[in-house]
Amino acid sequence: MQTVIFACVHNAGRSQMAAAFFNALANPDKARAISAGTEPGTQVHPEVLEAMKEIGIDLSEARPQRLTHELAEGADTLITMGCGDKCPVVPGLKRGDWPLEDPKGKPVERVREIRDEVRERVLLLLSARGWA
Repeated sequence: MQTVIFACVHNAGRSQMAAAFFNALANPDKARAISAGTEPGTQVHPEVLEAMKEIGIDLSEARPQRLTHELAEGADTLITMGCGDKCPVVPGLKRGDWPLEDPKGKPVERVREIRDEVRERVLLLLSARGWA
């Protein structure tokens, strides 16, 4: 079982979407995802909740969490979400960065575009690693 961490600064948008898509689409015997942030917010952005709910993914119970050493222990891969210098670094993990726009405060039409791009990137990752 491989664990992928999707991380951004506030863990309230992109990383939440990525982990939700990953866990919905991955073979659960092969891989799972968690999401975290370096400066977690208090809740998932409302516009993200709305855009995900439109496609049948309910993030209403999701809560931003801090990326800690304990959380990263045993993980295989860290995917950061275009957070630049504030992106976390966890030694020993495979690393990727997805330069995605932060959906916070964006109109729902733009959040949908970001959501769909996240889904496509997750599908590519699953295919590349054989976790679909």
